[in-house]
Amino acid sequence: MKCPFCGHEDTQVKDSRPSEDSVAIRRRRECTHCDARFTTFERVQLRELTVVKNDGRREPFERDKLARSLKLALQKRPVDAETVERAVSEIVRHLEVLGDADIPTQTIGEFAMKALSELDPVAYVRYASVYKNFHEVNDFNAFLEKNYKKA
Repeated sequence: MKCPFCGHEDTQVKDSRPSEDSVAIRRRRECTHCDARFTTFERVQLRELTVVKNDGRREPFERDKLARSLKLALQKRPVDAETVERAVSEIVRHLEVLGDADIPTQTIGEFAMKALSELDPVAYVRYASVYKNFHEVNDFNAFLEKNYKKA
């Protein structure tokens, strides 16, 4: 593992343990050259996923891109980083077990919407506004009426 501080290729693992949700191994490493310490995570990957865009383009699935989009929707909301990480891991697991390595962007968006609806209603609406391409206030109203009917 290359040191992120000095670029040296020789680092030593000082401590390994399962992550909180037991879907990754957390490793504390130390660079033998500059003595800097850093953390890495090792995850099981069932298959290489490819995202199929609406225009037909294909690109490798990026877990970090999914995590960034959820974190952006959850910005300044009372949801801790660990909960977000668990949601991302769950979405990725669902995508991997679908049986197809080619995943349409709509499928990823629907899984993200479902996760956010369970985490935080404001983040859910924020994400929906981008995912469903809201253009005006009436789009928000229609979405809220459809998804949050009064009991």
